[in-house]
Amino acid sequence: MTAPNDNQRTLIESTDGIHIVDAGAGTGKTFTVTRRYARIVDQNGVTPEDVLLVTFTNNAATEMRDRIVAHCEYGMRELSDAPIQTFHSLCHDLLLKHGFEAPTLLGIDDRITGSTRILEDENVEKARFREFIRRFSDGHPEYDDFFRAVEHPIELLELLKQLAAKGVFPTADSWYRNGERHLDGDFEAFRERFEELNQPRNGGSKQSRLRSKLRDYGKGTCYLPAAPDKATIRGERGAKQVPAAAARKAFHADRTDLKDFVHDVYYEYLEFALSRNYLNFDFLQLFAFVLLCEDHHLRDDVAYEHVMIDEFQDSSEIQFKLALLLADTNNICVVGDWKQSIYSFQYAAVENITEFESRLDRFVDELNADHQRVGWATRPITNVELVENYRSTQAILDFSEHSLVTPATGTDEIDVAAVRDRIVSLSSNAVHENSQIEAIHHENEHEAILTKLQEIVGNEAYQIEEDGELRLPEYGDIAVLTRTRDFGRELLSVAEEYGLPMAYEGGTELFRSDPAKLLLAWLRILESDSERGWAVVLEEACYTLDEVKHILETENYPTNMQAFKTELAALETAGGIAQRVLSRYDYNGVDADVLLTTLRSIHSETMLTRGDLIRYIERGIENGSTHDVHASTGVNSVTIQTIHAAKGLEHPIVILANMNDRRFPPSGGTSDAITFDDPIGVRQRKLYADDYGYPHIYDNWRTDVLRNCLPRGYDEERRLLYVAMTRAENHLVFSAGETPNTFLARLPIDIKELEPDVRPERESETPQSHLQISVPDPDGPIDHSPHTLMRDDVFEDIEEGRGTAFGTQTHEFAERYVLEEDVKPSNDDERHIGIFIDSLDGDLRVEEDVYLPLAVDGEQVTISGIVDLVHIRPETVEIVDFKTDLGRHAEDEYRKQISVYYHVLNKWFPDRDVTAGIFYAAEGAHVGIDPVSKAELAELAAQKQHSGISITES
Repeated sequence: MTAPNDNQRTLIESTDGIHIVDAGAGTGKTFTVTRRYARIVDQNGVTPEDVLLVTFTNNAATEMRDRIVAHCEYGMRELSDAPIQTFHSLCHDLLLKHGFEAPTLLGIDDRITGSTRILEDENVEKARFREFIRRFSDGHPEYDDFFRAVEHPIELLELLKQLAAKGVFPTADSWYRNGERHLDGDFEAFRERFEELNQPRNGGSKQSRLRSKLRDYGKGTCYLPAAPDKATIRGERGAKQVPAAAARKAFHADRTDLKDFVHDVYYEYLEFALSRNYLNFDFLQLFAFVLLCEDHHLRDDVAYEHVMIDEFQDSSEIQFKLALLLADTNNICVVGDWKQSIYSFQYAAVENITEFESRLDRFVDELNADHQRVGWATRPITNVELVENYRSTQAILDFSEHSLVTPATGTDEIDVAAVRDRIVSLSSNAVHENSQIEAIHHENEHEAILTKLQEIVGNEAYQIEEDGELRLPEYGDIAVLTRTRDFGRELLSVAEEYGLPMAYEGGTELFRSDPAKLLLAWLRILESDSERGWAVVLEEACYTLDEVKHILETENYPTNMQAFKTELAALETAGGIAQRVLSRYDYNGVDADVLLTTLRSIHSETMLTRGDLIRYIERGIENGSTHDVHASTGVNSVTIQTIHAAKGLEHPIVILANMNDRRFPPSGGTSDAITFDDPIGVRQRKLYADDYGYPHIYDNWRTDVLRNCLPRGYDEERRLLYVAMTRAENHLVFSAGETPNTFLARLPIDIKELEPDVRPERESETPQSHLQISVPDPDGPIDHSPHTLMRDDVFEDIEEGRGTAFGTQTHEFAERYVLEEDVKPSNDDERHIGIFIDSLDGDLRVEEDVYLPLAVDGEQVTISGIVDLVHIRPETVEIVDFKTDLGRHAEDEYRKQISVYYHVLNKWFPDRDVTAGIFYAAEGAHVGIDPVSKAELAELAAQKQHSGISITES
């Protein structure tokens, strides 16, 4: 795209007033927004500091800034501090500059300082919250009955975050700005929904949807004795409607104690977080909102002349209100697509865009109720539609619209006419219309998908468009998208068995990975939970079940394993234990990197004992908590992603997999004991009482009735399906197992059975020619790196590190940049590395394996490692090791590591001058290293061996 189309040009040139932009999938939204920004700041009297551009990820903000630089008079230096950022970073900056006393506005006697940390890892916060809730429950015996009904108190944390996103905040003895009304709910709004659902169908001959939904009232539940019977709720036999009185009877209940409980947990957790010097993202927005509401002079000082918000369909209610408070004029532009709103679990409100005008009026009235905070006119509102699609063929665009009117289940009902009236159809500008849209199924779905992949690659029927021409498809052109993570990970495992190149991108259940399970086993052994720990360790070592059983009975554990246990027991930190276990078993992939970073973080944040750490990992396994892990097999590999992770991306060929019943949509609903929903407010699903003479946890009949009046979330599942389908540029394939879901069954497509016939593939050879070296055959079972010689404690107290996952990403960038692959810097570290590499004029070799034999106590041992970069010139050889540390605290330890590399390359190139250095990517600084001698390295190795850490013998 080089020039804007007519609709894009309309938006770019309309720089003043309120605009709501319907930007459909692939319509050049980023292209248009960045050029509109550039046009605004090129106006006389407008600078980048006057324009707020909000995105929803840091990567998106970086991309926006890069694109803007190319289209306005400002350079990267001028835009580096411009407010092009996420809501969270915006609120963080605001609080750091002006929010020292913001907590006092809610009656909290604490402050926000420059040292207040932002908890980004949800598992770290959950551990903190568990600590808080234990203290809270001990100090509040009056709430014992609530805790008896709440099986998993951690669910209360999500309730607090949901209320914060809604804009409901506690004060010392009440609720901020009458927030209690949201907890009470809105009976009139509820009654309207009740009556709509309660209308008889088929001209009055068929019972209402509500009465039908309540047919299982009381089934499989245990209500208190005073609960009404089924006939009272549904009406007598033959009735077509639920009695009107049931609405009021179900809605109204005394919830004073419940609201007091939620208030006190909420308020005291805010106090707890501040006392521990941390905030989460939701609390950042909370305090920023309160600060802007109460400090009128500050609000006027920080307000912007122009406000633009990207991905507005993903914004929450509090973010909408923050935008209004930050706007000094009505020059507001919101850009989004209701059809792609899929983040309600992160509290996004699709109504922000579907009901923009009414919400704008309501929120302005709320904010101005006691003081004029928004002084500009809310009309006129200009609607702009971006309809030209630059991604997909017309066949795929037209077919994708079916997803928005397709039932999710057999009982799901849709107002098709109303939905179609809201859809803005897209027009493709694809040169070639050759799309294959098909569906396959087989009971062995994993192998059926692999068979389909092999059928597609190199097949003329699946040619893809590139620069206006058609070419044959490769593995790298295909993405497999799934509703849930587990199917993708299973598919990856099956693909590995056949040697098919695949890469998993996105969140993975880290604590269910093999490295995590093995680490948990060794921790259990250290904590005397021998049977569960040793069974896993012995099985990993390939002992048979009979052998494992015998060893457990006799407790005659292998000598080398006993020695390793002793070695681990001597380590003082959880990070040290984790690193040693992962190193011992040669776990050095991205799963291990993220696991190690996470465990070090949680141990540092909460001061866990080993027993606490065991329980933390067990909870991670139980809850399936996720972390971002990117496991790549190379450039030409199939990508596996969840649909959520794929949003905003595009792929020439998409296979939408696991289209199976109870998988998409997933089965089951919320099991939380306390819930909050509009318009019914805060409710208890479970109640503790002893009405039958003994204590019991009862179901709440009122909440059961009320929740049957709420939508089931199927609209979002349809939008999720739409997002998946519109990721495809040229071809779209659906895949299912034995029981295709209702979505696939109702789409206008034939489902064909595909018999699996997967051909094993050869592993592709690396394109890089490595230096030819002699590799000693190790006699011992383990290979050790130069890190064995380094002290772990230099890394333990570093609070500003970015983790080994970030380091891995940076090293992968450096390797690909040297190999001249199509890769662009995504952050400052990578930009610095690119500039440095471009300055080198010799032959470059990356990721070189090195082996240094040493004589230690009369025995031959080998230290092996990998050199990041070797710069070879006619008379010199330079070793470069990339580090992403934010300081130079570990330089002495890195010196040992790099000295190993120095002595190996000194032997390889005896006629050249060999030097070694560290390139600190964050600083863009290259620092020379004076290597230690081989004798000193041998002494360090001897010290490690004497302390129980084995070095590979050869």
